[in-house]
Amino acid sequence: MKLVQQLMSIAWLTSITLFSQVGHANNLPVPKGVKNIVLVHGAFADGTSWAKVIAQLQEKGYNVIAVQNPLTSLVDDVAATKRVIEQMDGPVLLVGHSYGGMVISEAGKNPKVAGLLYVAALVPEEGQNVNDVNAAMAPTGVGPEFKLSPEGFLSLSQKGINEYFAQDVPVQERKIIYATQVTWAASATTEKVFQPAWKIKPTWMIVAAKDGMINPDLQRYKAKLIKATAIELTSGHIPMVSQPAKVTNFIIAAAEKL
Repeated sequence: MKLVQQLMSIAWLTSITLFSQVGHANNLPVPKGVKNIVLVHGAFADGTSWAKVIAQLQEKGYNVIAVQNPLTSLVDDVAATKRVIEQMDGPVLLVGHSYGGMVISEAGKNPKVAGLLYVAALVPEEGQNVNDVNAAMAPTGVGPEFKLSPEGFLSLSQKGINEYFAQDVPVQERKIIYATQVTWAASATTEKVFQPAWKIKPTWMIVAAKDGMINPDLQRYKAKLIKATAIELTSGHIPMVSQPAKVTNFIIAAAEKL
């Protein structure tokens, strides 16, 4: 008899726990519009550069995956992004930061991609590569801070991180960004994008007004060129780190339109 009572007690406690878990899940907001967000990092970074934004989007009920691009070539990075898009259970808002703008302009042609959002990003026109995009309005000062390895991979110096890449984030965060940066294949800067997805998909863009890596005037020009719904933040190159709430809110606003 005691054994039966014990088993009944365990079953009761289990049911209460499961009910509590379901209730918690059901308390999450139900997003309007597109619920799937794929975040694409840029050069010298990885998916954790989106960590603050990921947490905020998840709290709002969004299904979020940050791509871990190998940065070994544009082809490889596009392939990695497409694999993540295919994991999603419906339409996707594809968000790209910096060099990630090149990646989403190619990967965004996937039928599951409902819209594109560029964050302080490179936006290629027909047949352009990274060098082509930057050529018209190249950033000033950062050039000497790129370091090329004998194997053909680029990295940024500590000065490059401190003064051009992450100048508006706390010192300790800058140290972590420098210590964890991912090298980027120099050959990726010569790979071209044809028929960029922004020509056929709705687009949004965040311009970083204090960007030391991509000229803010170039960002403004591209936003007009692609007819993006755009906002401008007084931030450096990584607003998703320095101003995550504003970036998150803009992503949500875009997703709700799709």
